[in-house]
Formats: sequence, C-alpha cells, structure tokens
Amino acid sequence: MQKAPSAFGRFDVKKIADSFPPRADTLLLDTYLTNEEAASARIFRVYRPTPAHYHATCDEYLYVLSGRGTFWLDNPQNGGAFEPGQLLFFKKGVVHALPEMNEEPVVFLSVDTPRRDPKDIIFVNPQDGTPESFIKAL
Repeated sequence: MQKAPSAFGRFDVKKIADSFPPRADTLLLDTYLTNEEAASARIFRVYRPTPAHYHATCDEYLYVLSGRGTFWLDNPQNGGAFEPGQLLFFKKGVVHALPEMNEEPVVFLSVDTPRRDPKDIIFVNPQDGTPESFIKAL
C-alpha cells in the first residue's frame, strides 16, 4: 500500500544541500522535497556548465543557495551573473543555460509549476545530452 502524500512538510535545506557529493557523472544531482501535481520543489547541485535547454511542461523558479556563475534566459545577451540570495524565473519553453560556474558548490532550490517530470529536458543541440545525462536523483 502506497503512503498518501503529506499535507505539510519541513525540510532542512542546508543539511540537504550539504549532502550532495563533490562529483557526479551527470550535469546535476537533485532531490525532490515535494512532488504534487500543482508544483514540485527540489534542491539540486550543478556540477558542470549547463548547455542551452528548456522545459516543455513547467515554469521554473531557481533560488540560489550557494555558488556563483553566469546564466542566460531566452538568448545569450539576456543574462548575467548569479549569486546566493537571487531568484531566477523563467516560463516553460524559455531556453536557458548556465555557461560558467565561478564558485562552487552551485546549489539551487527549485520550485516548478506544475510539477516537473525529471525527463522534461530538451537540449537546443541534441548532442549536448539526454535526460539521463542531465540529471540524476540523489
């Protein structure tokens, strides 16, 4: 019998962020905090610069917990640096990338609306990867 989802939750975000290993075979590792139909919340660590991609089914809110780097949204001219305490937002279908990681670990708290299927990753250049090479659950 499957346990019903909880109506509430409490998460030690720092402890979860600190639990990610120093290296990974995929571009990032993540762990879901919530996974409801209306929205999902995740913490993920990025291990390498992330090529241009988009998500077909959800909007994404990325809160920078740690690390520094560069990002762009929609096109390379629409970007800049990110640092802890900033929130990046983009709607489904908006191409985005993290071309540089200047200070590690780069860790985000992500809220996806509606929930994001882990396979919802479409690379602009298909040779850049697959859902399996992009993300792995921790």
